[in-house]
Order: sequence, then C-alpha cells, then structure tokens
Amino acid sequence: MRSYKAKMVEPITLPPRERREEVLSEAGYNVFNIAAEDVYIDLLTDSGTGTMSDAQWAALFRGDESYAGSRSFGRLREAVEDVMGFPRVIPTHQGRGAENVLYGCLVEEGDVVPNNAHFDTTRAHIANQGGDPVDCPAEGAGDPTDGSPFKGNFSVERARAVADEVGAERIPAVVLTITNNSTAGQPVSVENVRKTAAFAEEVDATFVIDACRFAENAYFVKRREDGYADRSVAEIAREQLSYADALVMSGKKEALVNIGGFVALRDEALFEWAKQRAILYEGFPTYGGMSGRDIEAMAVGLREAVEPPYVEDRVEQVAELGRLLEERDVPIYRPVGGHAAYLDAGRLFSHIPGGEFPGQSLVCELYREGGVRGVELGSFAFPGADRLELVRLAIPRRTYGREHLEHVAETAAAVRDRAEEVSGLEIVSEPSTAELRHFSAELAPV
Repeated sequence: MRSYKAKMVEPITLPPRERREEVLSEAGYNVFNIAAEDVYIDLLTDSGTGTMSDAQWAALFRGDESYAGSRSFGRLREAVEDVMGFPRVIPTHQGRGAENVLYGCLVEEGDVVPNNAHFDTTRAHIANQGGDPVDCPAEGAGDPTDGSPFKGNFSVERARAVADEVGAERIPAVVLTITNNSTAGQPVSVENVRKTAAFAEEVDATFVIDACRFAENAYFVKRREDGYADRSVAEIAREQLSYADALVMSGKKEALVNIGGFVALRDEALFEWAKQRAILYEGFPTYGGMSGRDIEAMAVGLREAVEPPYVEDRVEQVAELGRLLEERDVPIYRPVGGHAAYLDAGRLFSHIPGGEFPGQSLVCELYREGGVRGVELGSFAFPGADRLELVRLAIPRRTYGREHLEHVAETAAAVRDRAEEVSGLEIVSEPSTAELRHFSAELAPV
C-alpha cells in the first residue's frame, strides 16, 4: 500500500519500435546519449530523478538566497546534525562535488584508498588525485545467488592484507558506501560499520561513509540485523553514521531532491581545509553551488528520508520489481537491494564474451524492446575491475507505479525470450578518462 498520492503528473509516451531502433544507432548504443523524450520508463538512475513532497515544494518559497550565512544553510546544518549527528557541513552542488572537496584534501599521489566497492565517480576522484582505489568486498558479494543479508559489507581481512602490502602510512582514508551501489545496492550491517571504523583507526586513516542511501541501509538493518528490530530507522541511521569521521552525500538520493550534496565532518582542522577547497570549486561554504531554495528542500528531505512510511514504501517498491522479474524467470542479483533491481546479464547472455560487454548489450535490448532505460555496471562501466556483468534498474523515488514496473518486467522477459539472438558490442570511440567512459563512449554491434 503506497503511503502517498500524486498531486502532479507528467505525460510519457512509448516511441514506436522503428524510432527506438533509430535512436539506439544515433546514440552509439550508449543510452546516456538518448534524449529523455525518447525514453518511456527511465531507470537510468535514482539520482535527482525522484518526486519531491508537498512540504519540500513549500520549502522552496522560503529559500534565502543570501551569498553568505543564509537562513536556508542554517536549516540544512540543523537537519544534518539532527538526522546524521554531524556538527559541521559544507554544501556542494551534488555528490561528486562533495567527493572532489573531501578527497582533494585527503588523497595524494601514491596513496591507496580501500572501499567496500568504489562507484564510478568515487573511483575517478581518487584516481584523479593520484590515488589507487582498491575494492574490498565481502565474501559472497560476487555470487548473485548467495542469499546473505549483508553482502555490501567491507572486508576488513582484505583491507588489512592491502595495508600489509603497501604500508599503513599510504592509506589516508577508508571508505564505506552504504548501501553498496556497485554490489547491487546491498546493505552494510552496523557490526561491519564498527569493524571498518576500528580498522581505519588501526591504520590511522580518516573513516569516510558515502551516505547517499543511508536511510535505506538503516531500514535493512532494522529488518535483518539482530538487536535492531525494535529500533527506529532514524535511531539506526544515527548510530551507523556515528562511527564515521566524515560523510560525503549526494542529496539527489536520500535527501530527496533534484540537485545538491554536502560534506559533513567532525574534525575542525579538516573542516577548515575543506572549506577553502569548497570555495575554489563549489562556492562560498554556506551555499556551495546551490540555490537557497534547493538547500531548503534538501533540509526537509533529509528529515523525510528516515520517516517509516517513506523508507518502508521505498524499499518495498524495489523488492516488488524484483519479484515481478523473478516471476518471469529473468535472472537477477539476490537479495534485491534498496534502490534498484540488478539484472544478471552474465547469466542471461552467457553466449556473449565479457570483452563484448554483455551488460551493455542488455541495456540496449531493454530500450529496443520496451523503451526502458537502465545502466550497465559491469565491464563497460568499470574497465579492468573484476565485476559481475550487471544491469541496474534504479527506481526514482515516489515516481512510478506498479503498472510501470510490470512494463519493465514484461520488457525484460521479452528480451530473455530471444536472448540467443542478441550479439555483443565493441567500442568505436571513448574518452581518455577510462573510469568515466560509460558516460560518453560510443559502441557498435560486433
């Protein structure tokens, strides 16, 4: 049962199949190059694509656009401290702006940064600073059929082996992404957060949590981790973040807004350093590249994100898409994560070699078949990394209904029915930054 009703609608249209064929070719078989008007159900990302609440729309009208010291910033600072427990915050235009500010302060040439699994922009920012981003996923994370409840966990054992190999002095930061986007949106247990924090202290590193889906993670903890069933999502969220020294946050996820992000810090010296970098790249530290009205909406959204009706509805809708796909024998990564269902392109297109990007082929076939746009998170998005061939179907928050999800599942089933007819792809042009090639590279059928 949905906990909200619609107060505004936007018409969408499924382009004819002939048009979809043309669009794929014109886009170089890269759905990032497809215009939104040519997409029917857009599951490319849940970042900034959701629907704001009436309270957030109302908050826009009281936005204070003062360059320095705006009242809107004060309300964001209060929300971050109340919801997340961090007293110092620097707003940024979005999550990658926060990464640029923080990792620009922490990471230098030759450093090594362990993470449960780096996402694309995180990996690129660390590499851009001359660092080496190293994934330390939990055992079982690479098995799409493993039913373990916290497959997003950080492997302290793997990270300790990295520290022994390179030297603890080369590890300036340890990063934990909750939920773990690169591992199919899998949650991280509070126990694992504590262990990761202890490891960071052991190697004298700053413990950073990428918190863009912190409320979804807290909901999974409530449902799956011993000792938390009677705790509220808000209480769990504060506890899991309490072990971190710093946060990076894309407000476009669980601050429920269309733009914005922030860095939150405990250490005053690092805060002052990060503020100077923010001035250089983002703007004055009380607006950080955002308008006052967007800051107001983000302050409201942070509080809404930990409310039981919202977060339960959010996670259960994603689970619903997972059930619809499984009912149609479409192979997916299990268990279903918090923000997206992940299709297992490696199993579906087992006849396509990894070098011919089976995940990207599936992305193209979903668009060709039903105008559905997803994103590949496999060998195309993460060149050189040991990743499963997955396709993420990220559901925008408070946007689509069951009929839309049924169309997505039927589309995936239709692709499954003709899987053997699908061929792979090859890259015909790509940017010099390999970590970000999936945003703009062009491909062609093999």
